[in-house]
Amino acid sequence: MARVWAVPGGHVPFGGTGVEPEFTSFDQLCVLNTTDSEAEVTLHFYYEDAEPVGPYPFGVGARRIRHVRVNDLINPEAVRLDRPYGCLLRSSVPVIVQFLRQDTRSPGGLALTGTMAHPVE
Repeated sequence: MARVWAVPGGHVPFGGTGVEPEFTSFDQLCVLNTTDSEAEVTLHFYYEDAEPVGPYPFGVGARRIRHVRVNDLINPEAVRLDRPYGCLLRSSVPVIVQFLRQDTRSPGGLALTGTMAHPVE
């Protein structure tokens, strides 16, 4: 568990070949909070050719899990689709973070990958 996590290899796939919303391509962060306090979380996104964007704040209840689709983050601005990004997650309490990607761009195919984010602390 850590308070700061990094995801260096983000890239929200653009487009898909299946029925929406079930088969929309996405990147997603899964945050597990096993503490007795709510986690106040912020995300900042980093791009190859633009200044960082954030914070994107959200909460994760005590002893709860929350799935956050990167595609759904729009304030302070929509996360850019089909562009490489990295993100940094900061939490008020130690949490565990997993990164998932669903890619539905191939006709008749679905690719789902998951990996742990990297704890920075």
